[in-house]
Amino acid sequence: MLDKKRILHEEETIRKALASRGQDFDFSPIKDLDREISQLKQTWEALREKRNRLAQDIGIRKRNGQPTEDLMDESRTVNELISKDEGLLASLENRLDEMLWVIPNIPREDVPKGASEADNVTIRTVGTPKSFSFEPKPHWELGAELGIMDVEHTSLVSGSRFSTLTGAGARLERALANYMLDLHTLPENNPGGVYIEHSVPFLVRKEALMGTGQLPKFQEELFSCPEDELYLIPTAEVPLTNLYRETILDSSELPIRMVAQTACFRREAGAAGRDSRGLIRQHQFQKVELVWITNPETSATDHERLTADAERVLSGLGLPYRVIALCTGDLGFSSAKTYDLEVWMPSQKTYREISSCSNFEEFQARRAQIRFRDPKTKKTRFVHTLNGSGLAIGRAVAAILENGQQLDGTVRIPEVLVPYMGGITEISSRKKGLK
Repeated sequence: MLDKKRILHEEETIRKALASRGQDFDFSPIKDLDREISQLKQTWEALREKRNRLAQDIGIRKRNGQPTEDLMDESRTVNELISKDEGLLASLENRLDEMLWVIPNIPREDVPKGASEADNVTIRTVGTPKSFSFEPKPHWELGAELGIMDVEHTSLVSGSRFSTLTGAGARLERALANYMLDLHTLPENNPGGVYIEHSVPFLVRKEALMGTGQLPKFQEELFSCPEDELYLIPTAEVPLTNLYRETILDSSELPIRMVAQTACFRREAGAAGRDSRGLIRQHQFQKVELVWITNPETSATDHERLTADAERVLSGLGLPYRVIALCTGDLGFSSAKTYDLEVWMPSQKTYREISSCSNFEEFQARRAQIRFRDPKTKKTRFVHTLNGSGLAIGRAVAAILENGQQLDGTVRIPEVLVPYMGGITEISSRKKGLK
């Protein structure tokens, strides 16, 4: 969330920054409510001082053997007023928080200005899309023909936007997860510092989702278990970041680099008719997530490193991709700056998002109260948080199937995955077996 003091003192600057996102906010209700809270606090403090004076006067009278009934009556009245003001103050502060919770983050100065995804900027393109001597098939057709992906029967089990990978398909998914985790966690792959692997819960409390910005804004996107007051995670970013909720870190602990492979659950509200087939947009999918908790002074550089770590996965798999800087109008709610990694999908003859790497600056940290102690000032400051997919595994499976398909209907396995596939170099149909 944004700093209330910053909103009040830099209103025009904040308004212009949010306008670049296509957001028009009227801060008058916030200012009016803050003023009302300040006045109420003054009244409340005056009542508390009066209560203290009355307590002293009552004590003096008791010691002098004088009657205290009138002061006791007055003290009870003051206590009632204090209790009433405390309740009103809590209510007003909750209302103020509700206003602040729904204000998006401010874009960094170096974010491209624009109104929509049409204004996003391509930073670099890596690899050349393969030229096929035949019309490449979409991954869902390849998966069905190879007998490694079952959508039809899965729909009878769970409904639409679910799929089951079987045989070599399931093994490919597992191989990708293990490859990604090894790439991020082994010292020989990360001379600048490894990620610490975590195994985290798939169910979280409301407060965790508030902390990372999914709530209250994106309630309709989440699957919930209301009787238990828990939500299924949309990304491992939620539990990983909130492991440091309400924590004051020592500056020497930063940066903290975390990685986790989890299932992710999203309603995909509003996505009707889009990517209804295949593995691109599902209610449940596997993802390896990267999360940094870092120093504000280094977060911009750390963001570039995080993005490079996600890119190394695509480069290792030999998949053509490009890096896109999202413009102000296409930024996610909590993001101050985002790079999308888009992988080439031959059947669609276009690039599709496979990773989103964001710098949230102090936006999430302020919501989740994650701070560190500045060694120079000895005061606490909010950390900066970063996260990125490293990668979305289902989309990686789809990209490998489409980019690795061959004329005879087999699919070539990227060389780096062969050891994780038990030496298998190709996937063929069930009748032909695995090669």
